[in-house]
Amino acid sequence: MVVTDTISDMLTRIRNAHMVKHQIVEIPATKMSIAISSILKEEGFIQDFESYSEGLKKYLLLSLKYVEKSREPVIANLQRVSKPGLRVYANSKKLPKVLNNLGIAIISTSKGVMTNLKAKELGIGGEVLCYIW
Repeated sequence: MVVTDTISDMLTRIRNAHMVKHQIVEIPATKMSIAISSILKEEGFIQDFESYSEGLKKYLLLSLKYVEKSREPVIANLQRVSKPGLRVYANSKKLPKVLNNLGIAIISTSKGVMTNLKAKELGIGGEVLCYIW
């Protein structure tokens, strides 16, 4: 299956897995999906991720994180901001705040993919990929 927007596909797979309370979700591996997965792990939204290959195709296995007793997902919402038809950019002074910095925005910058807080600290802007809280 050919996917034109791999980031939206990744976010939708995570959303769908959370809805049915799956522990693991499989995502096609790209440089962007690996970068986003590492940010999600650093920020504590997922437990872990690992990559594996099946023939010529590479995949990521994300281990999703839930609240202990209630089995509610740690990720309450995933929202894609910049789309292939309408790119959204923000400079260093106008980087988005997600829920008053309780959530994160993932930004693609010239220095790599990072959170809005890290981009603000470095004083650089870029393309706003998604909001997570």
